[in-house]
Amino acid sequence: MAINGEELALACAKAADDIQAENIRVWDMRGVSSITDYMVVCSGSSMPHLRAVLRDIAGQVEELYGNKPAFSEGKADTRWVVLDFVDVMVHVMHDELRDFYALEELWADAKEIDWKKALA
Repeated sequence: MAINGEELALACAKAADDIQAENIRVWDMRGVSSITDYMVVCSGSSMPHLRAVLRDIAGQVEELYGNKPAFSEGKADTRWVVLDFVDVMVHVMHDELRDFYALEELWADAKEIDWKKALA
């Protein structure tokens, strides 16, 4: 099934929510970044939780839409992993690193998508 970038970002956010990832946010990066069209950022509070979030995002998106990450950078043990679906980059971060790197501030020019409303 073909899926566009926004639908893929929303699918990633929903998968993260299903496994109880924390503070899930989705941004439309078009016109702000040449790296990707959409970015999803979510947090986990422990190594097992981070692993579960990564597993479920990749697994659900592949199962439902046939999309696999083109690349993955980092491991749960590093407390920051990026799943690169090309049109969508998913950052799964430990709470402490997320506060430290403040991606929300770095990409403040991007338009945030109310993903819960979009999925309703």
